[in-house]
Amino acid sequence: MATSPDQTVYFNGYHNRSPGLGSVGAYQVAGTPYLTASNVGAGLEVQITFPALPRSITIINKDAANDDLHIRFAAAGTDAGQHYISLDAQNSSVTFNVRTRSIFLQAPVGAVDFQLFAELTGIATNLMPDFNIANWPGITV
Repeated sequence: MATSPDQTVYFNGYHNRSPGLGSVGAYQVAGTPYLTASNVGAGLEVQITFPALPRSITIINKDAANDDLHIRFAAAGTDAGQHYISLDAQNSSVTFNVRTRSIFLQAPVGAVDFQLFAELTGIATNLMPDFNIANWPGITV
């Protein structure tokens, strides 16, 4: 049996068995599909929590009455301003190339039907900071 002439131990103990936030390859390959659809009641908000960090998220407003759907990265109660994207017509959509633990969908006036598609990486969500805290620049303040 052949053995390597290099017997150094430089990398012993440095083997990370799962990808992390800086794992470029996790964002370059196609993601694992994640699909959901539901209804957000009038004046209510729902939180979609992902089982792994997404590399992209697409949200489609499917509401026939053309009611607004607000998309946030933190709960509305933590928002000091208008930190949301609004989809205001049936079949309008937006795609985010972001990594986040969860996303919040709010129907400020009437109930709204939506569809969500995400491409998930193999990266654990607990490695990402929680945006649902007060004073997060650009998200809550």
